[in-house]
Amino acid sequence: MKKILFFSTIFIGFVAASCKVDDPFVDRIAAPVLVIFEDPSGTKTSGLTTEPSITSSASTDATITVRLLELNKDGLLDYKVGIDSIPATAVPVTFKLRTGTKISDVTTDATGRSILKVSWKTLGIAAPVAGSSVSLSCSATYKDVSFTKYFRLTATK
Repeated sequence: MKKILFFSTIFIGFVAASCKVDDPFVDRIAAPVLVIFEDPSGTKTSGLTTEPSITSSASTDATITVRLLELNKDGLLDYKVGIDSIPATAVPVTFKLRTGTKISDVTTDATGRSILKVSWKTLGIAAPVAGSSVSLSCSATYKDVSFTKYFRLTATK
């Protein structure tokens, strides 16, 4: 009887350990492209922050530049080749306020960039001053995978 109880306990332990449990809070897949934001001066965000921040002049229309790059990892193990960044061209990118209000659709060019010029009033800031900011998102679909990147736009002098 002790042997049956022992082996039953081991069997139940194996069954319990082999069950795959999905994470109920993080149902995500990796974006198919690298999303890089650029300031009008050409300064790039690192892409490593969850909410990158870019700046634009308060005295003119806001300029938002997003660059989409597909990463070719074929040469990953060859130090002479490495990872190659390929521009994701002709991808429609949708810019929205975090409230869900759509601002505009812009398509990426041959370098993978989409540039949106929009008035601060459209972004919900009637009279922007240095430090005014708005939370935005950009969404797109690349190779049948949809993705969204959140970011913050801040006004400068």
